[in-house]
Amino acid sequence: MKDIIAFWGYPHPSLIKKTKEEYKNAIWLDLDVDFNHPQASILPVNYCSIIKNIFNNAIFYKERIIKILAPVGRDKCDSAIFAVEILSDMGFNIETSAFEEKTYKKNNVYISESNLPLKKKVELITDNIISEKDYSNLEKSIPVAGFWGVPPNDLSILELFPNETHIFGWMRCVEQMAPFDIELEKFVNPNIKTVFFAQTFCAKNQLAKYLADKYNGLYIDIDGVSNNSTKAKIEAFLRLR
Repeated sequence: MKDIIAFWGYPHPSLIKKTKEEYKNAIWLDLDVDFNHPQASILPVNYCSIIKNIFNNAIFYKERIIKILAPVGRDKCDSAIFAVEILSDMGFNIETSAFEEKTYKKNNVYISESNLPLKKKVELITDNIISEKDYSNLEKSIPVAGFWGVPPNDLSILELFPNETHIFGWMRCVEQMAPFDIELEKFVNPNIKTVFFAQTFCAKNQLAKYLADKYNGLYIDIDGVSNNSTKAKIEAFLRLR
């Protein structure tokens, strides 16, 4: 039985609203997340793990997926356009969107600047794409560190950071409902030590490396699961810098 609305990135809010009204009882599934399903073996071995997740999850749940909501604008990446072509050819029902408007909620950084554990912050921001809730009552923290970037495939690296870590980059843009606002994505607090992260093979490595050099931060790119050496590098940077 088909009962899943699958999506990646940040589908346009109008498309989310329309789909919710059309499929009121559907289960929503974020294809970006690594659920440890079998590898689909469609993409090159050396490729972005997040895009691999999209294919692994889509194929695993193919018989249950009603449709896929697929952002293909500058709010996602070029790989998404090719993913749509391949998945469509494989028989998936796909509806595309582009969420390129500028900031909707300019001061909405309640999650990004809260005192919650960093992993919890990331989970709330991504969950809020589909199930929007008000987090204005969260306690704001005085930042001691920053995390710039996108949700990592390996969420365990987020457990290395103190609760007083503020979020920057694409995830901050998502909380403010502006996944393609380049000026906002470039914004960081220059007075705190910040880790600049991008998934290996992602185009955002270009900006991550540049900003890390500019603000004396730590640039990290990870392919899939992080190793102990990478985790030790992050821990040392946070403790010793």
